[in-house]
Amino acid sequence: MNFLRRLNYGACRGDECDTPAVPHSFALEARDVRFVYPRSSAYVLDGVTLSVQAGERVALVGPNGAGKSTLLHLIIGMEQGYAGAIEVYGHPAHECRHRVAIVPQRSTVDWRFPVTVRQVVMTGRYVHLGWFKRPRQEDQDRVQDALETMDIVELANRQVGELSGGQQQRVMLARTLAHDADLLLLDEPLNHVDIGTQELIFHTLERLTADGKAVVVSTHDLGVLTVHFTRAVFLDRRVIADGRVDEVMTPETVAKAYGFEFHKDYVP
Repeated sequence: MNFLRRLNYGACRGDECDTPAVPHSFALEARDVRFVYPRSSAYVLDGVTLSVQAGERVALVGPNGAGKSTLLHLIIGMEQGYAGAIEVYGHPAHECRHRVAIVPQRSTVDWRFPVTVRQVVMTGRYVHLGWFKRPRQEDQDRVQDALETMDIVELANRQVGELSGGQQQRVMLARTLAHDADLLLLDEPLNHVDIGTQELIFHTLERLTADGKAVVVSTHDLGVLTVHFTRAVFLDRRVIADGRVDEVMTPETVAKAYGFEFHKDYVP
């Protein structure tokens, strides 16, 4: 899948993106979601149920292979064929993708594609504009605002493949800001980025949730949970624990999620 189509997978045409949110609905609701990859017999997700309200900043926590990325891909439509139900603002997820934007894992994107930073960020506007219409002044303004927010204006005409990992991640989040989605999904956004970029990402997410957006971030970095998230969902094919970070961040939960045995009487 090429660079631009991967970033906009499942996006509706600009004239189709008018499905309103159901009043008082969750930003995201998954009910008994099960998923198996083709030619495999093992469940990647096995009965996952969770809900996210507008204004929440939720960490989806677990080891590699726990199903975190798979769940995000199902929400955005990058994977299909699951059992159960996934709803976005009260509608089946496939009817409401204009309200969702994803920052994919940086390692899954082919950064050799010949496209500039500004062009990548503009792809976030395609959900409003459509693929074959020229950007309006409103679109240009939204892109400029996103570049400024992520402090990458001076990189706007650079090829994305020339940038550092931290700069590329800023570009991906700027694209999401230009999209102006109500539900933001970030897949391991902290991998291989500098401290300055990490802090800018968190500051931006805090501002977005304060404005009523919902944010779900997959991570295996336990150190950021208590400072930057309002809630944590520990996942290992199924939900291990779900609640306020200070309630679920326990040695027992971590041991269960990461697959090792915890002994209360152990003395180092």
